[in-house]
Amino acid sequence: MRSHRKQAVSTAMALTLGLLFMVFLSVVFIGWNNRLGDEKKFLLAAWESGDYLTVFTQSGEALQDKPMDFFLLTINGFSAYQLGIAQINSSGTLRYIDRCVWSLRKALLAKSPSNLGELYYVLGKAYYHKGPAFADLAVDFLERARSQSFQAADISEFLGLSYARIRDFRSSIASFAQALEPADREPSDLLLISIARSYMDLGEIASSYPIGEYLAMAKPYLIRCIETSRDSTTITKGRLLLAEILVKEGNTGEAEKQYQLVLEETGGNAEAFYQLGVLYAARGDTARAWAEWRRALRVDPAHKMARQRLGNR
Repeated sequence: MRSHRKQAVSTAMALTLGLLFMVFLSVVFIGWNNRLGDEKKFLLAAWESGDYLTVFTQSGEALQDKPMDFFLLTINGFSAYQLGIAQINSSGTLRYIDRCVWSLRKALLAKSPSNLGELYYVLGKAYYHKGPAFADLAVDFLERARSQSFQAADISEFLGLSYARIRDFRSSIASFAQALEPADREPSDLLLISIARSYMDLGEIASSYPIGEYLAMAKPYLIRCIETSRDSTTITKGRLLLAEILVKEGNTGEAEKQYQLVLEETGGNAEAFYQLGVLYAARGDTARAWAEWRRALRVDPAHKMARQRLGNR
């Protein structure tokens, strides 16, 4: 099910980016259709048909002769991004994303920074996909895109995720709030989980409100995610986070129910076993706690905390 959803999301994003790219070129290149050579018209046709590999390969070859051609650099970077998000392994994704960043940063050297909202947008998302160490650059370019009034359905969501990575949780929550607009929009599982996580993290560092108030703000998003998601992995993650909040609120009975539900739904989850052990240990039921930690290690022999709790037993 997850692979089908990922494919559907990638297809939708490909169509969206394809349309945005055509609009982008029509603004940057006034009368481009009459002025572009056959090679570039071929690349545009391939792009419109969704043949991103051909676009990427042919534009890369053309750049050997025209290394600072803005059109070639841009379409090469955009096609690299599309190929990157379609990969099934992280190494394949990173290879294309690195090329995307290289091409688009070079394109910025070839063009004045006006009417480049989409370029900033794709570059910002590319930096997000490069990982947490590049989150500050993701924020920088996504904010540049927004400063040029560029509109995309997922720009606020990516900004929220990127702000969370640099631990600016207030900006993260503000961006996520924008991502929830309009009110009738159906938020993604990732968005709901991310908002809750940002509230929880903000509660750990903020002094303006008691941590309990931030936890209370996080709970509805987790509950909604659990109730609406069709993805078992997301539901598990939501239940574990909700149980974490319940423990911090002192409601260990309800937390225990969430851990038990995780075990029922998954057939065995190392973190749920471990956390149940922590609950039982806090109640003084040491034997039951050790049993849960041993179960955690049977599911995941590398579970560090369970191994530490058991020691040499």
